[in-house]
Amino acid sequence: MAGEIVLGYDGSPNAQAALAEAASLAVALGASVVVAFGYEVWAAGGETADHKAAVQAIGDRAAADALGRLAAAGVHAETAVVAERPADALVRVAEERGARMIVVGTHGEGPIRGALLGSVAYKLLHQSTVPVLVVPER
Repeated sequence: MAGEIVLGYDGSPNAQAALAEAASLAVALGASVVVAFGYEVWAAGGETADHKAAVQAIGDRAAADALGRLAAAGVHAETAVVAERPADALVRVAEERGARMIVVGTHGEGPIRGALLGSVAYKLLHQSTVPVLVVPER
């Protein structure tokens, strides 16, 4: 559906704040939400498949949690659990779906710390071709 809201969600408190904002916007705009969880597995050797499956299971649980919260708010939602770096996954999902915006939470890192440590919000602000709403943890 064109005009969807892509929500980056991992179940953390800052992601829950972003979910609340995305739900409010979805209701106001009559939009649906795509709950996206991106992950990249850096393991090597025989344990890589087990590690990837474990991380994907975390993403599946987080996405299911978000679906339940959004349904309770009266918002239609779908999920996208993507084996790709989180910022790259969110940008790709937004572009593929023709999203109107991406909504993510933040821990409140400054720009230097975010750039050095790999803040997803910081990367999105520089990579995304659609608007990005960064919601601080409440």
